Amino acid sequence: MKAPENFKTRKVSETKPGPSKSITVRQYMTKNLITFRPDQSVREVMDELVKRNISGGPVVDDTGRLVGVISEGDCLKQVVKAKYHNSPEDNEKVADHMEAEVKTIEPDKDIFEAAKQFLDMKIRRFPVLEEGKLIGQISQKDV
Repeated sequence: MKAPENFKTRKVSETKPGPSKSITVRQYMTKNLITFRPDQSVREVMDELVKRNISGGPVVDDTGRLVGVISEGDCLKQVVKAKYHNSPEDNEKVADHMEAEVKTIEPDKDIFEAAKQFLDMKIRRFPVLEEGKLIGQISQKDV
């Protein structure tokens, strides 16, 4: 069988790969998040964690910028400390107990690279930032 006249052959090394159809964090992240404020009481956060059956959440300022994360562990430490010192726990603010150094991830990162980061960093979830603002969160369960 003879090839059509307009058929041209090329070496593989001369071809350019097409655009990659990578799967991104943006496609799998959770967008509707429960967030907390730095001036919120730890008691309010604990109530919300129990009510929503979640283990923590991002802390954002009035402009939506991520300033930290607070976890059930952070809250539990506060409860134990308050009981030990026999002091009220209602006055404690999120800003004093949250983790301010937060590892984040970009929305356009390849999902497989994100999975590797979960394994390498031993982290359960990453806040997703775009131009400094919190736009979502991705967890190991999402991947």
